[in-house]
Amino acid sequence: MATEPKVARIATEAAATGAVQAKKAMEEGTFQAKKMMDDTTSQVRAAVEKGVAQATKATESMFKAAEEAVEFNKGNVETVTKVTQLYVAGVQDLGKQAMALFQAYSEQAMENAKAFATVKSVKEAADLQVSLSKTVMEKSMADAAKFQEATFKLAEQIAAPVAARMTLAFEKATKPIAA
Repeated sequence: MATEPKVARIATEAAATGAVQAKKAMEEGTFQAKKMMDDTTSQVRAAVEKGVAQATKATESMFKAAEEAVEFNKGNVETVTKVTQLYVAGVQDLGKQAMALFQAYSEQAMENAKAFATVKSVKEAADLQVSLSKTVMEKSMADAAKFQEATFKLAEQIAAPVAARMTLAFEKATKPIAA
């Protein structure tokens, strides 16, 4: 029976060693599981934070682009308003010039008729007709050139703001989108 206490002692020691090893394995497993959970949580948190940051940045870029579009369109409306004002003022001025020309031509026609009333011969009438025709033709050509110049000036005034907006639109269209 001397072997019984020895066997019991070995069994007790083996059980104690097994319990210690099981406890160590359990502690190690728990530690590893906790570490894995902490690591996974950190990775998920980092991924979510990165996603939120990217979404925020994309949203900010989208709002900025929308604000820029609204501002650009506001400039377009201002340009159309300015061009319309220039056009109306220019057409009024051209109308005034045309009316002044018509009035001057009417007055000249009355003077020419009075001059014809004083002629005493056919030759004098023919000479007067040639002289008056030459004067009227020269004045008409000079007035037409002035009127054409005023028309071109108006066209340039109207085209300038439109050209500036088109240049700005082209610059904005070719500018890379800020990421």
